[in-house]
Amino acid sequence: MKHKLYSLFLLLILICIPLSALDNGLILNTTAGIEHYGLGNNIMDNFLFLGSLTPWLFVPFGDNAELYVSAGITGDFINRKWMLVPELLRTTLGLRFGSSSEITIGRMQYQDPPGFIASGLFDGVRYTQDIGVSTIGISGFYTGFLYKGNINITMTEADDIRHIEKLDYSDFFNTYFASRRVIAALDWEHPGLGELVRLRAAVIGQFDFNSETNFNTQYLAVKAIAPFGNFIFDVAGSLGLKQDEGDFQLSFAGEAGANIFLPTPFQDSLRVSAAYSSGVLGDTITAFVPITTIPQGNILKAKFSGLSVVNVGYTARFFPNLSVSIISSYFIANDMGSYWGAPYGRAGYFLGNEFYAQAIWSLFSDLQLRAGGGVFLPRLGNADPTYPVMWKAELNLVFSVF
Repeated sequence: MKHKLYSLFLLLILICIPLSALDNGLILNTTAGIEHYGLGNNIMDNFLFLGSLTPWLFVPFGDNAELYVSAGITGDFINRKWMLVPELLRTTLGLRFGSSSEITIGRMQYQDPPGFIASGLFDGVRYTQDIGVSTIGISGFYTGFLYKGNINITMTEADDIRHIEKLDYSDFFNTYFASRRVIAALDWEHPGLGELVRLRAAVIGQFDFNSETNFNTQYLAVKAIAPFGNFIFDVAGSLGLKQDEGDFQLSFAGEAGANIFLPTPFQDSLRVSAAYSSGVLGDTITAFVPITTIPQGNILKAKFSGLSVVNVGYTARFFPNLSVSIISSYFIANDMGSYWGAPYGRAGYFLGNEFYAQAIWSLFSDLQLRAGGGVFLPRLGNADPTYPVMWKAELNLVFSVF
C-alpha cells in the first residue's frame, strides 16, 4: 500500500509540471582494460570490465527552485567475478533566495580548496551566500549512507577492512555502506583578490560516528591561483589536527605547481608540480590523513599520507576533438611506516616512477572515447627495486542521450 501511495504522489508531481520544463537523459559509461599489479601470474585475473548506466532527470520549479535526480547501476568484472552495484548518485533540491544566496539539499558534489582532503558525493545540506565579490559556503554532510566503493574513506585500519570487504547481498547493510562520519565545512572564495589572485579557504571538521573507533580530524585549508603571462601558478596547503582516542597531534600537506602555455601552433601546455604530505615526525607531528582517499597516480593509486609526489605533464590539443596527455610521477615515502602499498619493501624512501599517457577523442558532442595506459617502475627507486613492474591499459567509452 505504501508503494502505491508513493507512486501516486510522484505521478501527481509530474502531472503538475509542464512537460516542456522537464529535461532528462541517459549516460552509458564503459571501460575495458587489462592491468597487472605485481601479484599473480594468471593472465585471466588481469582483465577487467566496468559498465554503468545512469539515467537523470532535471525539473525546474519556477525561477527559484530546481530538482535534479540521478541514479545508476554499475556492473564490473574483476578477478573473473561479476558484481552489480546500484547507487543513488547526485540528487539535489536547490532553492534560491534572490540573486545572492542558495540552499542545496540532498546528495551533492563537494571538494575542499586544495583537492586532497575530501572529494566526492556527500549527503547533506549546503548554504552559499554572496558577500560582495566573494562567496561563503556552509556545509554539513554525513557519509554513512554512501556506497563505500565510490567515496573511498580509509582513515583508520577499521575503515580499510570495511572498504576492502566485498559487497555481499546476503549481508547488504554491513558490506555496502561507507564509514560513518560527519563533516562540517566553512568555505570562502574570492575570484580575483587584488584583481590577480583567485583565493579559496576552508575550515573543515570530521567527526567519527563509528562504534569501534574515535578518530576525529580538523583542517585549515587554503589554495591560491595566479596567472602571469603564459604561466598560471598555484599553491595550496592544509594544517591538520588529529584526535585519536584522546591523543592530539598535528599534520600538514601542501602542493605547488605551474602550468606553462607553450608558444606553438596548436594548444599545448606543460605542468610541473610537487606535493607533500607529512609522515611521522616525533610525538607532535604525525602522518597527514585525508577524509577521502584521492589516489595519487593512475597506476600506483597511492594514498596521500606520508607521501611526496613530483609530477611533470604535457597536454596537447592537436585537433579540436582530439587531445593527448603524458605525465611522469615520482613517488617518495616521507617515513618508513605511514605509506602502505606497492612496492611493499622498505629498504629506502624512493618508491619509483610512473609514466602514463592518455588520448581523448570526442567523436561527437554525445560520444567520447578515451584510451590510456602506462607503467610504474619500482626499479627506479630504492624501496623495493626487485618488485615486478606494474602496468595498465584501458579503453573507455562514454555515450550520452539527451
